[in-house]
Amino acid sequence: PQIVLSVYGPDFFGHDVVRGYGAVHVPFVPGRHKRTIAMFVPESTSRLQQLTSWFTGRRPEFTDPKVVAQGEGREVTRVRSQGFVTISFNVI
Repeated sequence: PQIVLSVYGPDFFGHDVVRGYGAVHVPFVPGRHKRTIAMFVPESTSRLQQLTSWFTGRRPEFTDPKVVAQGEGREVTRVRSQGFVTISFNVI
């Protein structure tokens, strides 16, 4: 099993935009586990798309969260690193 994170927040104009996506496998071993998840955001492929998304407030985002959890199809997607999220598990 995996946990998929989709983090949203306001931009400069107050629009709710994606701040990052990430995924991590849930540990099976009992105990306390700490995992750091690298977050990423999809980027526009051209300058015209970047300019249009900036004016309209609609930035690229994934419509299906399975894209984040699966590896297939992501090699052709342009993404940018956007920081880290630390998550703690208590498995019994």
